Amino acid sequence: MSFWIIAAAGAALVTVLLARALSRGASAPAETGTAHDVQVYRDQLAEVERDVARGVLPDADATRVRTEISRRILAADAAGHIVVSAGGKPSPVVTSVIAVVLLGGSLALYWQLGAPGYGDLALQDRIARAEDMRLNRPDQATAEAELPAADLPPELSSEYQALLTRLRDTVAARPDDIQGNMLLAQNEARVGNYAAAAAAQGKVVRLKGTEASVEEVSGYAELMVMAAGGYVSPEAEAVLRAVLSREVENGTARYYWGLMLVQTGRPDLAFRMWDGLLRR
Repeated sequence: MSFWIIAAAGAALVTVLLARALSRGASAPAETGTAHDVQVYRDQLAEVERDVARGVLPDADATRVRTEISRRILAADAAGHIVVSAGGKPSPVVTSVIAVVLLGGSLALYWQLGAPGYGDLALQDRIARAEDMRLNRPDQATAEAELPAADLPPELSSEYQALLTRLRDTVAARPDDIQGNMLLAQNEARVGNYAAAAAAQGKVVRLKGTEASVEEVSGYAELMVMAAGGYVSPEAEAVLRAVLSREVENGTARYYWGLMLVQTGRPDLAFRMWDGLLRR
């Protein structure tokens, strides 16, 4: 409640200051300038009289100059009256509109962009909250279970579907066949069955062990993320960590690591990682 009182008081203060500024208007500077102009013209008239008295200015020329200066004095005086009348106090309607726009607009903007009723959260608390979110987020199996089962695209030919079914049966009968699992991972990913593709690629990585290339391991992590609908699970994070331990500048791993940071409440760290990745 104290926040709303302070915010309303601040908006009211700004409204009062604007109303006072409008009430002053632009007449003061203009009026001052007009008075200065009139004084200059009067000094010029006095100078004309002195020139006539010294005999350096003929009477005919003096009359013409007096007429011109007098015309200018009248014009400047009239202009000063116009400015003063136009620079009067604003109407109550204008002041009311300003108050409504400032107060109502400020409240509406905060209601849209702010968090009414939500207490202040210090940076240290936000970091701790993000770390807790990261440690307690759902695992890979939970994320995959929440997604609908993948269906074969209808545009696949019957021949391709038959070959894919035969490949699945062959790999199931020979689970330690590295080449078969590689082909299965590629084809399952091609038809959008990312969970099966990730499982097959995971077998490839485990069967190869230390001989698995960085591309194969990073591809495994990417398939895990795709199988979870774009979510970076703790299991996918572990695979990404393994990739970065071998190749710290790996683009795929750094991209998905940044995605994990965004999902766990640390967009600041993700920005640094993605900014460096884009620059490189």
